[in-house]
Amino acid sequence: MDRCIVLVDAGYLLGAAASLLAGEPSRSRITVDHTALIQGLRERAESDTERPLLRIYWFDGAPDRVPQPEHRRLRVMPRVTVRLGALTRSDGRWAQKGVDAAMHAELTELARNRACSDVVLVTGDGDLLPGMMAAKEHGVAVHLWAVQAADGDYNQSEDLVAEADERRVLDRTWITKAVRAKELTGVCAPPPAPRPEIAAILSAPLPESALATGAEQPRPAPAPHPATAARGQENGERIPATKGVPTPKDLAALRGPGAQPVKEAPNATLRWSSDKGWVDRPGTPAESAEAAALPTLAQLTTAEQRWADREEDITTVGGDPYEVGQVFARRWMARLPEHHNLQKLSTMYPRIPHRVDGELLRYAARFGLLAHKDDQIDEHDRYAIRAGFWREIDVRTAAEHAPAGE
Repeated sequence: MDRCIVLVDAGYLLGAAASLLAGEPSRSRITVDHTALIQGLRERAESDTERPLLRIYWFDGAPDRVPQPEHRRLRVMPRVTVRLGALTRSDGRWAQKGVDAAMHAELTELARNRACSDVVLVTGDGDLLPGMMAAKEHGVAVHLWAVQAADGDYNQSEDLVAEADERRVLDRTWITKAVRAKELTGVCAPPPAPRPEIAAILSAPLPESALATGAEQPRPAPAPHPATAARGQENGERIPATKGVPTPKDLAALRGPGAQPVKEAPNATLRWSSDKGWVDRPGTPAESAEAAALPTLAQLTTAEQRWADREEDITTVGGDPYEVGQVFARRWMARLPEHHNLQKLSTMYPRIPHRVDGELLRYAARFGLLAHKDDQIDEHDRYAIRAGFWREIDVRTAAEHAPAGE
């Protein structure tokens, strides 16, 4: 039939793009606009082959073949089919298994069934040579596309290049329409807005006991930026007192007898995201009765809503950690009974009530966020998930307390 099909080896395409733009083949060094990338592949294929597109097959590896966030985004796009091989770790490196075999099988099957007149291959692996030869024997024209190599040479098998009917190079200009190198800022996700009570505590003077180290008194360092401080709390990191930054014990001492009061926020206490390092307000339980009584999302969700949630997760939620936290918070707040006051929850920032927090992380695990981390969600991803949750809580509480007419 007079149609074209595109078979993409994602490991080759994105690895070569990372080498070109970031100087190393790690896909974690680049950001991909998958919508723009798929659209670019479609337009280029239809232009080169002068045939309408039937379908784009996206071949990639995933741990235990569990779709990752990018695969979830891709598989619901029009004319895109995702095929996953295994991703295994050996000697500290990840390696794809079964991707080449899947591409070979798909290529020969399409050619045998005369599903298309032209096939575009975006790959560099010579293992696909037998499949290419078989497709040609069935009367299919094979177009081989390469990603511009960082050193200016081909980054494909020479035998594969020689056997192709047509050859093209996706140059830097074409690649950068959908792919860009990440800036190494060390920030994993947009942090929530700094809380004034935390900033007030961090800027308060420390007790003398916290600053003393032996016979000398080190000069206190300037207070950290509130966003940096918030990230430190969320990760549960203990910041050395020798640098003039308060530890949880120091902060508790600020509220003790003889300590200078924090005038900006007299009742403020630094709250952490986990039970470790938790600092309570004097005379109050570790978790208020109101927070402990908050219902979970599962308790608030009907069978019909559960089905609709699953459909939304499959078709529209990409799986970015920050986005996952936002989606969970929106659903939870929308189903809370009217009598629940979210303002009380907001005072617990950045700690989420235990039951709700556990359900949030279990929900995030559905999106494959723990697949690379030995069945545990990475600390940076957990921070991003909770940051997304608190962002939605802040938006809701701000809207509820905004003056009428605004």
